[in-house]
Amino acid sequence: MFTQLTLDITLKDSFTFDNFIVGENQLLVDLLKKIEAEKQIYVWGMHNTGKTHLLQALCQYFSSSRINTSYLPLHQLINYSPEVFYGQEEMDVCCIDDVQLLQNKTDWQEALFDLINRARENNTRLIIAANQPPTEIKLDLKDLISRLQWGPVFKLSELNDTGKCQALKQRAQCRGFDLSDNVANYLLNNCHRDTADLFAVLDALDKAQLQQHRRLTIPFVKSVLDDQLR
Repeated sequence: MFTQLTLDITLKDSFTFDNFIVGENQLLVDLLKKIEAEKQIYVWGMHNTGKTHLLQALCQYFSSSRINTSYLPLHQLINYSPEVFYGQEEMDVCCIDDVQLLQNKTDWQEALFDLINRARENNTRLIIAANQPPTEIKLDLKDLISRLQWGPVFKLSELNDTGKCQALKQRAQCRGFDLSDNVANYLLNNCHRDTADLFAVLDALDKAQLQQHRRLTIPFVKSVLDDQLR
């Protein structure tokens, strides 16, 4: 029995290419969208660089063209059996997220090794993501390291300041309000610069402005941030 069919794995509607801030990753995005391109691509990047967004966007992009895809988030699946990999070679595209979690899990490593081999034989496209390059993940199965490099290895570049401001403004629009350039730059210069932390601050500001019926001006933002630090 194919274990993954019993799992509740859903894609976030908000994770699309339309709202993915490409930044310096245009070459990678263009390559991923070409179904006839590289049959295996390994993407790695630091925490909150958009790997999960990218993989889910790809699944939704292909699914809209009736291309069979699957998305396997290992942070959700790692407590199950590695049998979740069985049958994935029957898909047109299989995206596997958080491969670094297979460290110290020999049974999972062997299952992924076998899947890569089956996918190559079946002409299935594999997109693999992790927070480290293949050579830096501590894997017991050394042959798996070479398998993970069967296709191109891309580092997902972090957004620069312009990209982060664009991402903040886009998220504000999705929540139904406009964010000025001045306020976006203020947040970037006065908050933790990690994208996820910036989004959390923006969500808190949105809640505060709705509660207090205020606009997001710099004085109001400063007062909210000061209250949070008390």
